[in-house]
Amino acid sequence: MNLLYLFANFARIGLFAIGGGLATLPFIYELANRSDWLKSEAIGNMLAIAQTVPGAIGVNLAAYIGFVYTGPLGGYAAAIGLTLPSIIIISIVARMFEAFKENKIVKNTFIALRPAAAGLLSAAGLGVIAASVFYASAAAWYEYIKWKEVLILGVFLFLVMKFKKHPIVYIAAAGALGVILKL
Repeated sequence: MNLLYLFANFARIGLFAIGGGLATLPFIYELANRSDWLKSEAIGNMLAIAQTVPGAIGVNLAAYIGFVYTGPLGGYAAAIGLTLPSIIIISIVARMFEAFKENKIVKNTFIALRPAAAGLLSAAGLGVIAASVFYASAAAWYEYIKWKEVLILGVFLFLVMKFKKHPIVYIAAAGALGVILKL
């Protein structure tokens, strides 16, 4: 795989992933489905690592994927590819927005983009849940479920909604829990 191919794929992802870093996940899974170098099973682990370091999740994930598969230059190519479309689009939109912010078409476009972004984020979240709590193969539906992981998901969902702590608290707690439970 060459760097231009990596750059082009992540530029395409960056161009269409509206809603932030997690919105890139459906596109990254699609890339995994059509490539032989990126395995969809590895994306969940890569996402977990990308979320534990400072920075934008999408950029961290792109850089990590590029680094794993082609080294440091691949990390740069993927990260630049992912961010370049946003930089270009935001620069254009920012210049034009002031002139057209009261335009009905512009208002309606932004109204429609919000739920679309929420849908992309929801799909990404459901994909992460599925990858985290279900096995790839089993004989019956209940054998698909990783019960420890479901319990952890429920506990952390409750904790995050009940106690508004910094995300690093939950990340550190989850890491410690994984060590203690030997997951």
